[in-house]
Amino acid sequence: MLCAIYKSLKKDNTYLYINKKDDFSDVPEALMTTFGKPQFVMVLKLDGRKLALADVEKVKEALNTVGFYLQVPPPVTNLLDQYKADKAGRVN
Repeated sequence: MLCAIYKSLKKDNTYLYINKKDDFSDVPEALMTTFGKPQFVMVLKLDGRKLALADVEKVKEALNTVGFYLQVPPPVTNLLDQYKADKAGRVN
């Protein structure tokens, strides 16, 4: 299965996978507005491949069912909350 990958110029580390290069017909207009002008990255064969930040099976399923997959960056860890939780767990 081939897909085309585009990156957002408005949102860092946000990528849009679609079935056919330059065919955004399955992508909702509201998403395209938020995503901004897509910048083409590559065409990629998904079969037999691992992706760095996405589950390839979820990507393929989304492409088959809704026609696109949106990859967003993982949430940023709040280091202060993590520190407080670690400190609360310690016995003095």
